[in-house]
Amino acid sequence: MIRHETLNPPPHIYPINPWKIIETAFYPRFLAQTETLFSVGNGYFGFRGNFEEGRPTVQNGTYINGFHETWPIVYGETAFGFAQTGQTMLNVPDAKVIKLYVDDEPFYLPTAMLQIYERTLDMQSGTLDREVLWETPSGKQVLIESRRLVSLSQRHLAAISFQVTVLNDHAPVVICSEIIGDQPNQSGDKDPRQSKGFIHNPWISEYHYGRKNRLMLSHRVKNSGMVIACGTDHHLETECEYRRSSSCDGDYGKVEFSVNARMGKPIQIVKYIAYHTSRGGASPQELCERCERTLDRALKLGFTPLVKEQRAYLENFWQRADIEIEGDPENNPRPAGEMQQALRWNLFQILQACARAEGTGIPAKGLTGQTYEGHYFWDTEIYVLPFLTYTAPRIARNLLRFRHSMLDRARERAREVNQVGALFPWRTINGEEASSYYAAGTAQYHINADIMFALRKYAEITDDKALLFNEGAEMLVETARLWLDLGFFSKRQDGCFCIHSVTGPDEYTTVVNNNAYTNLMARENLWHAAQTVRFMRQNFAEHYANLVHRTGLAEEEDQQWQEAADRMFIPYDEELRIHPQDDSFLDREVWDLKETPKSRFPLLLYYHPLVIYRHQVIKQADVVLAMFLLGDEFTREQKHRNFDYYDPLTTGDSSLSACIQAIVSAEIGDAEKAVKYARYAVLMDLADVGGNVKDGCHIASMGGTWMVAVYGFAGMRDFDGNISFDPRLPEMLKSMRFALTLRGQRLEVRITREKTHYTLAGGDRLQVTHQGEELTLAVGETIERPNRPPAIPEGHEK
Repeated sequence: MIRHETLNPPPHIYPINPWKIIETAFYPRFLAQTETLFSVGNGYFGFRGNFEEGRPTVQNGTYINGFHETWPIVYGETAFGFAQTGQTMLNVPDAKVIKLYVDDEPFYLPTAMLQIYERTLDMQSGTLDREVLWETPSGKQVLIESRRLVSLSQRHLAAISFQVTVLNDHAPVVICSEIIGDQPNQSGDKDPRQSKGFIHNPWISEYHYGRKNRLMLSHRVKNSGMVIACGTDHHLETECEYRRSSSCDGDYGKVEFSVNARMGKPIQIVKYIAYHTSRGGASPQELCERCERTLDRALKLGFTPLVKEQRAYLENFWQRADIEIEGDPENNPRPAGEMQQALRWNLFQILQACARAEGTGIPAKGLTGQTYEGHYFWDTEIYVLPFLTYTAPRIARNLLRFRHSMLDRARERAREVNQVGALFPWRTINGEEASSYYAAGTAQYHINADIMFALRKYAEITDDKALLFNEGAEMLVETARLWLDLGFFSKRQDGCFCIHSVTGPDEYTTVVNNNAYTNLMARENLWHAAQTVRFMRQNFAEHYANLVHRTGLAEEEDQQWQEAADRMFIPYDEELRIHPQDDSFLDREVWDLKETPKSRFPLLLYYHPLVIYRHQVIKQADVVLAMFLLGDEFTREQKHRNFDYYDPLTTGDSSLSACIQAIVSAEIGDAEKAVKYARYAVLMDLADVGGNVKDGCHIASMGGTWMVAVYGFAGMRDFDGNISFDPRLPEMLKSMRFALTLRGQRLEVRITREKTHYTLAGGDRLQVTHQGEELTLAVGETIERPNRPPAIPEGHEK
């Protein structure tokens, strides 16, 4: 239940274009939003969509994934096992500033007389382009053309081409390229989702120098000890006479070009930018040397080849990841055009958040803002890993290996909360739990099962036994140990295995007994751990011996996990014939959402947590999410009844709900709700559904939009690694096309409302199921089958 009256961005601001987001005029009122929407990044570092001239700005931002400051969490009243150390991703030195002066007058958008203004995020070239025609007060017409990219193939490199042409006169032109250190790291308001501000200055200047067109700054972070170096170099091309000067100190550097501009003669500066970081093992001097090498290569390569390299990278990405939809002209083509544009933008932003996230996770906002302090959540495994597993398995593998790199910290965290095994943190950057509110943080033990769920899906779809038998098996053992220790066999529940005092995905209901989602996912975790250990023992003795060595695994443990899983208590109400979200959920008073003013959402900003906890009200899908992830464990009748009960209680306060509600709506045959929720999910950021896109992109929700298309409208399911389809294309679409990578093979799927076409474009042989019929595809073969409408249980017809 999403409570916003409009989804559509004003058409004159973002005209519909299948591959571009185009801003056709400068709108100061949308400045904060566009800073997010026009962000560029590569998963290692990213720039918010701030203007080259450095102002105006709402949140000027350059972020490096995992680069953070630590701080002690201060409690008014503390208790044993509370998280001790917070972490905040820093806004690092800003190297994208290029200021322009003509006749000694600065170019400043809010006061400039603009004849032309267009800014374009091009999702095929991976560039942010701007064209501005500025008429100065003296009547000189100045054409400003810029192109910005953060390289997807060269992890540490960005580049900006900045070209100025005085069209109708001569004029003195000054172009000043800057690096500005000591960036602000302050919270904007009292929203608890915002980043923490610092009382202390986290930056310690270490090393700096300037040489000809090159600048270099390096800093150490006060508490975390992390080190950063930022370097820039410049290449100028013009027929006009010019002179250069430069300066550099600990927190600021600039290279200034003073040009005698001649009429119609372009002045082009290409600015190359390099960032290198270390957790403290490398010295500032060494990082500066790394920047030097990156810049030397960039200068040798040149800007045009760098752009071609970027386009080639994206061409490969879109071949694997694109979802192409065709609208039905008889059913209003505009929504389909919006959906295509927004869907591609969502997938592009996911790529920008993770392409080079090597040795790190994916921050909740990617590298587009500091909200949630750049932390990694379980959102990655449940909402983003499916997309990556099927389109970019190398990145998915890196992210799972990153989780494994945190295993020792997870073991420590389990000891801190008096458990055995390992407990992965609810929110973190460096592996330590950073949530100071245990009720909605640490109590979300389901994160263990979420990570293991993603591991299982990845291993089944890629057949990557190396990862499963090494990093994966070790995590499985330690997470299974925690579940066995956390739960108990309850006499009051006929000897069933119960798990008490936990919080599920729904953060409006905390510290409960037998949360259905948690118990179901824990059961899956335990089953998979027992199955994997037995399989390794019987078939891969060497891998099993290594696992025993690393974990001290006893031979009887897998039997204990199996018993706990087999006897897991799953809440079920015989009278309502639904699965209660937890033991006491149905005993609470139902929150009257219809009588709650729109101005009081999200509830977490306007009501004390205890008020929310006393009610049946849901922040994000909980039981409904379980029905999607573990759909083979629910009957169709149960799915209908559960959805009909929980959907009216769901506020939409979380961006993670709409995509799941869309998928389950499609599965149960409620096409109207499926389309409604799909539009909310796909347009979450581009239409600013939650009113907070100014703070950054919702990366997990974006992953959910891929799932809406593939799991929702295509009806794909992948239980036990078996791929099946039950297409449910909505009336607004004429067709949908996408590709999947399955165990190294490429499957192309094209769906119309009447038929589905399956093509094995690469590989050998692949078996899939279409609405219950098994199909075996040979490479190069296409099989088409008619689509049957979904069956709807009696009494649930719409």
